[in-house]
Amino acid sequence: MKPTVPLLLLALLAVTGLSRAQVRTALLDLTNSIGNVLPSLSRPANHSRIFYAVMFDAGSTGTRIHVYTFIQGDSEELPVLDNEMFHSIKPGLSAYADFPEMAGHTVRMLLKVAKKTVPRLEWKRTPVFLRATAGLRLLPAEKAQALLYQVQHVFDESPFLVPGNSVTIMNGTNEGILAWISLNFLTGHLNAQTKKTVGILDLGGGSTQITFLPKLRKTIESVPVTDYIARFDIFNSTFELYTYSYLGNGLMAARLATLGALGAEGLEWRIFKSSCLPKKFRDEWSFGGLTYHVSGDPEGYAGFKFCYQEVLKVVKGIHQPYELEDSNVFYAFSYYFDRAVDAGLIDGVHGGMLEVRDFKKRAKEVCNKMTKYPSISPFLCMDMTYITCLLKDGFGFKESTVLQVRQYYRTQPTGFVTLHIRMHQEKWTGSD
Repeated sequence: MKPTVPLLLLALLAVTGLSRAQVRTALLDLTNSIGNVLPSLSRPANHSRIFYAVMFDAGSTGTRIHVYTFIQGDSEELPVLDNEMFHSIKPGLSAYADFPEMAGHTVRMLLKVAKKTVPRLEWKRTPVFLRATAGLRLLPAEKAQALLYQVQHVFDESPFLVPGNSVTIMNGTNEGILAWISLNFLTGHLNAQTKKTVGILDLGGGSTQITFLPKLRKTIESVPVTDYIARFDIFNSTFELYTYSYLGNGLMAARLATLGALGAEGLEWRIFKSSCLPKKFRDEWSFGGLTYHVSGDPEGYAGFKFCYQEVLKVVKGIHQPYELEDSNVFYAFSYYFDRAVDAGLIDGVHGGMLEVRDFKKRAKEVCNKMTKYPSISPFLCMDMTYITCLLKDGFGFKESTVLQVRQYYRTQPTGFVTLHIRMHQEKWTGSD
């Protein structure tokens, strides 16, 4: 799948755990470290400097490397993204939970992309980071740490700059906070005169996040626990975000729960059936390093109504914010985009605007005519129904709510580095 978070948000997380007391220090550290890796390249025209950064995004379904090239004119100017080299490998690191050495092999193979992109003389000044997301958060702690240890070993053997805390599992809440800051900065909503901001919905393989700025105090006061609210100061303004990451409610994890295979034993001989799958379908499906035998129910019922009842149990426990007003604009990323494209709802390049009811309508069409869509994915009915159920019965969106469905915000890398430096220049301070 596509990256679930803006990749240079991961660069920020590479130097901080994003505790509220450490955010401002981390931002200053990041801008200082950028200065430390800038090679002194003299250019007659403008004395521009070039620097590089290597970021690994270890998601639940794949591992991706992004190699960024930045150009900075002089000390008073902001860096400009000149190039991004991208490559990915499937499956995700979590698939090697019982064979951690394979995780190291995966990263070692991807590092070849960085070596081909970054000039040899700049390797020792180019920082390399890896941030793992829900795929590893779903694993037992000892297995996740074994995978991270292998990655750290590969990094330490590499010729690149390896900062402290360069290989970690990213906290789900941090994903939401930093994605919200980045998107609102880039869309011009992050300033002292802000009246309207945009919210973010991100659907990964292992987890899903919702982040927005509440308009009503009751939204903040009615949360189940304080972990749903993040407070910080930026650009002389104080923000209190509603943000939460639901581990186990990503699209792939939801498939597992819908099939009743979560934590199941006897995978060698058990067959997990669902009315969300075509009746004659039978195959193997892998997630998180395990393989499951799945099928439709030849003797049972199939279709949207029965599928909806199956996925409804998966979204129980998701908190519905007091307010999700129509005036709140939400951007939806990752699997929201992927499945909308697969279902023919939006363009695969530019994305588009969809109402929640559009997902519901297409889910009904797919589920009630599953034989029409087998070439796309036998899971399309289940996935589209889950997205509909998550939005409606999980988060509580109205069917008329309009979502901006995008693959990702294409100017995020440049914008977020710009944001880092602006924060540094404005001597940004945050509240603990």
